[in-house]
Amino acid sequence: MKVIIDRDIPFVGGLLEPYAEVLYQRGELIDARAAADCDAMLIRTRTRCDAALLDSSRVRFIATATIGYDHIDTRYCREHAIEVRRAEGCNARGVLQWVAGALAHLLAADHLTPDRCTLGIVGVGHIGSLVERYARHWGFRVLCCDPPRQVREGGDFIPLDELAARADILTFHTPLDDTTRRMVDGRLLSLTRPGAIILNASRGEVVDGRALLASGRRYVLDVWEHEPHIDRSVLDGALYATTHIAGYSAQGKANASAAVIRSLAERFDLPLKEWYPQQVAPVEPQLISWNDMCRTIDSRFDIEAETHRLRAEPEAFERIRSTYDYRQEYF
Repeated sequence: MKVIIDRDIPFVGGLLEPYAEVLYQRGELIDARAAADCDAMLIRTRTRCDAALLDSSRVRFIATATIGYDHIDTRYCREHAIEVRRAEGCNARGVLQWVAGALAHLLAADHLTPDRCTLGIVGVGHIGSLVERYARHWGFRVLCCDPPRQVREGGDFIPLDELAARADILTFHTPLDDTTRRMVDGRLLSLTRPGAIILNASRGEVVDGRALLASGRRYVLDVWEHEPHIDRSVLDGALYATTHIAGYSAQGKANASAAVIRSLAERFDLPLKEWYPQQVAPVEPQLISWNDMCRTIDSRFDIEAETHRLRAEPEAFERIRSTYDYRQEYF
C-alpha cells in the first residue's frame, strides 16, 4: 500500500511507515503524477481532489484533516468508488476561541456588554452549537439560522433574512456548497442594521468580499475568497483579519490528525484505530465567564497581533498560516 500525505498535517510523520510506503508532499503540489500509484491520500484544503487529480490514479480512499470538503469532488468520488472521510468537529473549540477573541475586542471597542447585543449564528453544527452555548452563557441574546436542521428537527431556527435584520453581530459557520456560496451578498447586507458586524470563519466564498466592503458594514474575517491571493482592499477594510487559522489549536490539529489516521486504519485494518498524538494534552471543556474570558483571551489568542502580522505581509498569507504556532485550548 502507498499513501500520500500533505506534509503540513501535524504529528503523523513516521507513523505509517511500518505499514505502508509513504510520500509526504506540500498539499498544493499534490498532482496527478504524485497520486498515480497511491492507494490512499491524507490531505487538507489545499489539495483539489477531482478528475484532473484522480483519473489516472489507483486512489480508493481520501481522508481530509478538515471539517470542510468543498475541495473534494464528492460526486466524482462516489461514481468512482473512492471513499471520502473528513474530521468532523475536530476544530470546533479552536474556532470558538477565535469567535470569543473577536467578540471580546469588538464589544470592548464599542463599550458594550453581551446583554446589550444580539448575536446571530448562521450554521449551527459542531461549531455553531458551541458558539450558541457559550454566547448564551455570556449573556448575549442569540438567534440561530440553520435550514437543514430546521427541516430535520424543527425548533427555534429563524430565516436568514430575519436574522440579518435583527442581529447586531452575525457569525457564519456553514459549509460551502451551492446554497451557501456568496450567501452574504449585497442583498443580504442591505437587510442588516447599519452598525451590524459580520464575522466569517467558515469558508471565504460564503461572503462576497467586494459587496461586504461596499456595504459599509464592519467585519472580521478569518477566511477569504481566492486564498492565499486575498483582495487587499477587503483586507484593508477589515476590523480584524487572520490567515484561516480560526481552528488552529493544538487540540484541534491533534483531533484532525487522529481522525484521518483512524479512518485510514479502519479502512485498511491497521493497528492505529485508537491513535492520538502523545505530544498534545486533551483539554477538559468548561464554561468560562465573560469577564474571565475577556481577561485571559489575549494570552492565548491575540487577534490584534495576528491582524497586524497579516497587514504587514499580506503576500505572505500562506507562509504565515503554515508557520502559525498552534494555540492551546483552555475552555
